[in-house]
Amino acid sequence: MDRIVLVDGYSIINRAFYGVPMLSDARGRHTNAVYGFFNILFHIIDELQPSHVAVAFDVKKPTFRHELYAQYKGTRKPMPAELTEQVPYVKQLLSAMDITTLEKAGLEADDILGTVSRRAQARGMECAILSGDRDLLQVATDKTKIYLPKTQGGKTEMFVYDAAGVKELYGVTPLEFIDMKALMGDSSDNIPGLPGVGEKTAGAIIREYHSIENAYENVDKITPNKAKNAFLEHYDLAVLSKKLATIELDADIETDIDGMKIGDIYTAQAYELVKDFNFKSMMGRFENTKAAVPAQKEIHLSECENKEQALALIGEACKSERAGAAVEYGDIIYGISLCTDDEKAAFIPASLFRGEGEIEEVINKLLSSHIAWTDAKSAMRLLRGDDRFADHDFDDTGLMAYLLNPLRSEAGYEEIAMDYCGISLPGRKELVTGKREGLLALIVPDEIKKCCSYNAYSAYMSAPVLKERLEAGGMLDLYENIELPTTSALFRMECRGVKVMRDELKRYGDRLSVRIGELEGIIYDKAGERFNINSPKQLGEILFEKLGLPGGKKTKSGYSTAAEVLEKLSGEAPIVRDILEYRQLTKLKSTYADGLAQFIGTDGRIHSRFNQTVTATGRISSADPNLQNIPVRLELGREIRKVFVPEEGCVFVDADYSQIELRVLAHLSGDENLIKAYRSASDIHAITASTVFGVPIDEVTPLMRRNAKAVNFGIVYGISAFGLSEDLSISRKEAEEYIKQYFKSYPGIKEYLDGQVKGAKENGYVTTLYGRRRPVPEIKDPNFMRRQFGERVAMNSPIQGSAADIMKIAMLKVEKALKEAGLFARIILQVHDELLIEAKASEVERVKDILVKNMRDSFELRVPLEIGLSTGSTWYETK
Repeated sequence: MDRIVLVDGYSIINRAFYGVPMLSDARGRHTNAVYGFFNILFHIIDELQPSHVAVAFDVKKPTFRHELYAQYKGTRKPMPAELTEQVPYVKQLLSAMDITTLEKAGLEADDILGTVSRRAQARGMECAILSGDRDLLQVATDKTKIYLPKTQGGKTEMFVYDAAGVKELYGVTPLEFIDMKALMGDSSDNIPGLPGVGEKTAGAIIREYHSIENAYENVDKITPNKAKNAFLEHYDLAVLSKKLATIELDADIETDIDGMKIGDIYTAQAYELVKDFNFKSMMGRFENTKAAVPAQKEIHLSECENKEQALALIGEACKSERAGAAVEYGDIIYGISLCTDDEKAAFIPASLFRGEGEIEEVINKLLSSHIAWTDAKSAMRLLRGDDRFADHDFDDTGLMAYLLNPLRSEAGYEEIAMDYCGISLPGRKELVTGKREGLLALIVPDEIKKCCSYNAYSAYMSAPVLKERLEAGGMLDLYENIELPTTSALFRMECRGVKVMRDELKRYGDRLSVRIGELEGIIYDKAGERFNINSPKQLGEILFEKLGLPGGKKTKSGYSTAAEVLEKLSGEAPIVRDILEYRQLTKLKSTYADGLAQFIGTDGRIHSRFNQTVTATGRISSADPNLQNIPVRLELGREIRKVFVPEEGCVFVDADYSQIELRVLAHLSGDENLIKAYRSASDIHAITASTVFGVPIDEVTPLMRRNAKAVNFGIVYGISAFGLSEDLSISRKEAEEYIKQYFKSYPGIKEYLDGQVKGAKENGYVTTLYGRRRPVPEIKDPNFMRRQFGERVAMNSPIQGSAADIMKIAMLKVEKALKEAGLFARIILQVHDELLIEAKASEVERVKDILVKNMRDSFELRVPLEIGLSTGSTWYETK
């Protein structure tokens, strides 16, 4: 039997918009409603395997219902602009998939759906109507089912109703459901109904009398009296409401049901649109279809057969005004690909360069010839040390793509080619499967060669486009003068690494093990039994059932034992304090004492990776291992820094910016009071405490200063009264008063932060002092919590991002000054606002002068940049 799926277009688009977090593509177009709509559509197509499909849309013109009642749908708010812009995208993709769309002036989608369903049913077809609107339940029959989806977090659950299902849900038939709605009204459509009659009463009346007409004939029997009086006084409203609520089943519209027959919806045109919207999960539907093949760019791939050919190609690339390069490696270097042409790329096997360091020299030469790479620092890592190689001169398309869209989780060569050139290339996952490690350099699979060559081609094609986009967005200077030099500086820092005393690290781990064992015994004694402390389920049962501690919140998997839950109990129950300490120490043991040991190289140093393209604000992050997240709260945690030491005959010099984000806030906001406080070199937290709490500065207590410090830094991160109350363990009312007084003391800050939120709503992004953009799609999200998060991002990102930019400039200036001074000293770690220098003992004073001068001069703020300096024979001593 043929089956037709009919979709209520605007209803499902609207449901998708509010059910899926805000998304945007590389062009900045909002796409969450498009994504959600087609996820729901694909879901029902997969489930029902229909023979026919059509989507009905309302036409934004008055219908016959408006003629009956001018206020019909008069209370509806206009569609948000972020949703309105997505409707044409939905229709465009439906058209590309050859799915019929239906609309007619004067009719609503419901009338079209009701009419088509009856005509399809008359042909013996099964019918499924997909809508978020319960009005359509009146159309349900044994052969017409209504599918009502509920979408949350991108996941969809369907509720299905036929005639029997409607009866079970409301106790009335589908036709009687019209009368029920006539009585209870509908606020969303502004159908009046009978005053004072709700769903429960309306359902009871229609179940008893089956129609409003019959109920009116028996009005004296109707209960309660409120409903009876409503019938007597406003029956005309019930009659009007019934007319408004009744869906047309034979509307004046032509319906070519044969034309709704579903064909191959995975067309080449649809595939291109799905890729353009960056719907990766949907792109998988097009795999192994005709659509995916012709969409991919065909380029000529070749391979150099001898060293002479390779050298000629390398020479050509180095001299060319425009070239792209890529390198493939696992445990070994497999080869390099080069592209200097719109239609071809060539692979150079590493086996052609067999001499010691030959292939590394080739990579260095290419990096020094202003050739574009997708990830230049990955190529640099193959140089195995920085002292033999010159400063590099290159372009990095991955870095450019990151600046244009720092929220993008992936920006491989295939995504960049598609997003910025509209070119579809086979992706890495598509080409390279299985492990590459352990392959012989002489035997390089064709898939790896292709992957490398497509990578070089992507870099070649996209580099000029990305530069144009950066220039248009005011970020070309940021890219060329800050980010690119930072890539080389980070590479040199990675090469140097930081020395670690392996034996000391082991002893540190042993100390942790002893204390962890002691804590286990203490916890078992207080609990009265042994149990798995690391099991949230068992721990929850001990704390909240056996020991009867207050505040237990039971979930499906047991009681919550999250840190914030336990911290609230730590003042009342000593066992909780022991558990919190146990957790901290076991994390220290696994992550640092044991974890760091795995990363110590043969040179006795840890060479962490520093990433530029991970955080949305521009901050540098650290990985393998993360050296920017060494614990500072617990003394035993801070002691891990004792194992980090300089080379023999050297010392550490540590420099960090004092309160850089607050100083940046003072500059950006122009608040006179905050600027004055910083220019007077006063204790900013004490001054804030004095003004917020209304006491003379010499009467500020340590607690007042501590609370003021939390407010100062909390404001930078857009903290709410609830967040501040949690941080300071005070009431929300007190927290609100603190924030109110803070903004009263620093009115310029309030004006600035409000302006950032307003600007983000208008522009969709905020910028740093250097023009770095941070998109804020969350600020227009229909979900309140995500929208609030977006507002905090809008407030904080320019501050944190500007501080990150200042630190990068400082790092570059310090590195250059150390080199020009001919010193051994070099930067070995960058941790947020801190630089750690390894220097010879004889150089310390000169290094301090260089740090202060160059870090202060990195940017001229309205308030002075202050630098904290310290030295030590371990990282711990410097802190």
